[in-house]
Amino acid sequence: MTDFKRTLVTAALPYANGGVHIGHLAGVYVPSDIYVRYQRLKGRPVLFVCGSDEHGVPITIRARREGITPQQVVDRYHAIIKESFAAFGISFDIYSRTTSETHHRTASEFFRTLYEKGEFTEQESEQYYDEEAKTFLADRYITGECPHCHNPQAYGDQCEKCGRDLSPTELINPKSAISGSQPVMKKTKHWFLPLDRHQPWLTKWILEDHKEWRSNVYGQCKSWLDMELRPRAVTRDLDWGIPVPVEGAEGKVLYVWFDAPIGYISNTRELLPDEWQTWWKDPDTRLVHFIGKDNIVFHCIVFPAMLKAEGSYILPDNVPANEFLNLEDDKISTSRGWAVWLDEYLKELPGRQDELRYVLTANAPETKDNNFTWRDFQARCNNELVAVYGNFVNRALVLTNKYYGGEVPACGELTEADRAVIEEFRGVKAEVERLLDAFRFRDAQKEAMNLARIGNKYLADSEPWKVVKTDPERVKTILNLALQLVANLSIAFEPFLPFSSARLRAMIGLEAADWARLGDTDILPAGHRIGQPQLLFEKIEDATVEAQVQKLLDMKARNEAAAWKPAPVKSDIAFEDFERLDIRTAVVTACEKVKKADKLLCFTLDDGSGTPRTIVSGIAQHYTPDALVGKTVCFIANLPPRKLRGIESQGMILSAVGPDGTLSVITTEAPVHPGSPVA
Repeated sequence: MTDFKRTLVTAALPYANGGVHIGHLAGVYVPSDIYVRYQRLKGRPVLFVCGSDEHGVPITIRARREGITPQQVVDRYHAIIKESFAAFGISFDIYSRTTSETHHRTASEFFRTLYEKGEFTEQESEQYYDEEAKTFLADRYITGECPHCHNPQAYGDQCEKCGRDLSPTELINPKSAISGSQPVMKKTKHWFLPLDRHQPWLTKWILEDHKEWRSNVYGQCKSWLDMELRPRAVTRDLDWGIPVPVEGAEGKVLYVWFDAPIGYISNTRELLPDEWQTWWKDPDTRLVHFIGKDNIVFHCIVFPAMLKAEGSYILPDNVPANEFLNLEDDKISTSRGWAVWLDEYLKELPGRQDELRYVLTANAPETKDNNFTWRDFQARCNNELVAVYGNFVNRALVLTNKYYGGEVPACGELTEADRAVIEEFRGVKAEVERLLDAFRFRDAQKEAMNLARIGNKYLADSEPWKVVKTDPERVKTILNLALQLVANLSIAFEPFLPFSSARLRAMIGLEAADWARLGDTDILPAGHRIGQPQLLFEKIEDATVEAQVQKLLDMKARNEAAAWKPAPVKSDIAFEDFERLDIRTAVVTACEKVKKADKLLCFTLDDGSGTPRTIVSGIAQHYTPDALVGKTVCFIANLPPRKLRGIESQGMILSAVGPDGTLSVITTEAPVHPGSPVA
């Protein structure tokens, strides 16, 4: 790493249109917090900047749907997001927002500087306009029929049914989502950032000068550069956002992708009004962006082009973007509610922030998508945090209190086994630092956990509870070294698990985490008094996990029910054709599974004729054999007999298909005679 005087760390601005979920935490905020905490422990000057992204069309759509103002929407979610981050120990130096006065002023000045330098191009194009509402329509404010799957409620930028990206002009029968009227095409003028002009230097800067970037980041950038960059609009017709600060731009605002990254600058300016330029314009500052993979292009290509065009800003030195985290083998989706929201987690699993930080780091999607499951969460907490880390700490503290009244015993003569353990944990610091400097947080945390594994093995091999009976002096050395390992753990885990690290230091009477002492064997001097041991972590019970899994399944069922629509009505038939169907009622008198057929049940029916009727039906996956016995069902009586698995089936029992594919047999509300016709 090149030597810098200071490091400026930015974390992607979360969009204030909803809360924050575990995918956000794993992808951006836990790794950035680990890195910043590490920098502070090393004594390096570092600034950690973030804030809510509060402009754009989705916010106006939510506001319109809820009958409130966009400002009310962002005020609500800004508070939720900010509180969630604070509760999880994400240690921002400032968490502000893009609706602040400082941001509006900074973004306007930035645009104006580029405008006056001639860094923009102007283009006139035709765009849909709502004559009734007297406004140009953003893509999301236009709905119509998808040309691919014919979903009648596709948006102007994407069909959420088939997932295709669209342009508004592709929609069949487009309508304004504001007034419901059919929009017309009308000319409008916008300003563009000509990224094609920046292609030569961007290509060299990324592909030649930053080969050390993560392979997923480097690869995505190369793909975009290989396709050749095109001009990108920096303004749009909208009434929610930062007004374009030039004449003739009435009714236009800065495009949210343009104004949002400037939020890093404005938030720094808000925090340090007299020093912010040092952090953004001094080449001795290292700029590091923590983002998810959906923001790679903006932070590696677009924002650097903006900074370069302005002329006085530094460029990012690294952009350690993560891939996506899936949830229970399915893609996290805020629209479908398939997510674990931080504010809900805090209420349902209070005091367990470090457990989630640990598991998300252990499963960090650093170079490829990864998966979070509640069962894996439980296993890692119980088998690693409780059984390894917590168990070692508890044993070391319990034995010290039992044998020495809570005083650290003096270390005596060292054996070869002692020296081997000391040598092993002395090397942990260098390895953790190497991994953290390389943004390999998952491996760094694993290395920190190795300290606890070393300690557990040392106690198991040394058996002080046995040795105390024959060689009490030897036990003093064993427990002294065990306690030094405990102290080391309280330091090594400080970037990863700040809450439990603070509790552990309180237990052993260590005032602060001094990173420089990581690996030392004399952190706790002989005679130092430790406190009473308390459980550092508690087991996650099955009931807790089952409740969380059921909560997700319930949400999925609600979404499927809400999204369900009946199949299209089949083509018309003559009334005479319907009259030919003889639909009747019958009472189920017996039912059994058909051998060697997982889906088939064989029913015996009383259809009122005096002769039992046999019908084979493919509903074994939806009903047990005895579930319908005694029920009155509806069946088609005049279908020709058909052999199924050697059984002659004399008709068809009628069922309705649910939104999840389940079958529900049609029964009668009131008792009727067997054989009654269904009219």
